Amino acid sequence: MRALPLLIVTVLSLGQPAAASELFKLAVPQRGLWDTSIAELGQRSGIFKRYGIELEILYTQGGPEAQQGVISGSMQLLCGGGIEAIIGAYSRGAPLRIIASEMIGSPDTYWYVLADSPIRSLKDAAGKTISYSQNGSSSHAAVLALLAQYNVDAKPVATGGHPVTLTMTMSGQIDIGRGAAPIGLDLVEQGKIRIVARGSEVRERSDQTVRVCAGNRDTITTRAEAVRRFMQAYRDTIDWMYSDDAALEMYSEFSGVAPSTMRRARDDFFPKSTIWPDEIRGIELILADVLKNKFMASPLTPQAVAEMIQVPKPLN
Repeated sequence: MRALPLLIVTVLSLGQPAAASELFKLAVPQRGLWDTSIAELGQRSGIFKRYGIELEILYTQGGPEAQQGVISGSMQLLCGGGIEAIIGAYSRGAPLRIIASEMIGSPDTYWYVLADSPIRSLKDAAGKTISYSQNGSSSHAAVLALLAQYNVDAKPVATGGHPVTLTMTMSGQIDIGRGAAPIGLDLVEQGKIRIVARGSEVRERSDQTVRVCAGNRDTITTRAEAVRRFMQAYRDTIDWMYSDDAALEMYSEFSGVAPSTMRRARDDFFPKSTIWPDEIRGIELILADVLKNKFMASPLTPQAVAEMIQVPKPLN
């Protein structure tokens, strides 16, 4: 594990004794994915504790569900919500602030069919049903962009979480299921399902933030220093996840995915740069997509965008 700078350790251990009691209720969509496990692994490894942060994590079926928890104030933070839905909610007056990029592009997402399906690619998907998680989610935006890119008239259907989606696909309730690495890759290796499209194919999203961490406005305003420590622990956890095999072992205990499987999935689907939190990439194009997909009624002013995006600066 990467050692914390001496200055930060000294500040937390001597200068801010009250920080040990800082608790955040954090909503996270889609339990068990590599990127949605950052907070879990950071908590289990003790990294968040070093920064005086304790997390109470609630896992949801999709980003919109997590978003509603933060809007209502029952949760203070979320990580993994679709940026278009969050921008749309903010434009309607929701008390949300974006504090980090959670995923750039959609390299982890893929769409699959049963091994004996006649569908070989999305070119064969006209009139077929294709999965996304929930209305306004990052997978919703991704599937809309993918179908537009290939000019395919398929029918997007909200199917919820990955286990439910797999059941629906295997039972023939939906033609094209949706997965996210590493979930389901064992079935690909076993030849039970075939990947017919990947999120990395979506050209217009390849260098854009698609999922974010966000917070309730009151939390970001009144607990700004603690939010900054939360984000520094988040960064340190990512560094650890890509530098220490102990992170793969801990992830396996949490998710049930073998370390060797996750190592391959990490290297193929999750370049470290895609989950680094410090920059909301491609915001102008994202705002245009939000309008095009009718997640908001009118453009945001530059002042509103600056108010909406408040990424804390690193501590070190």
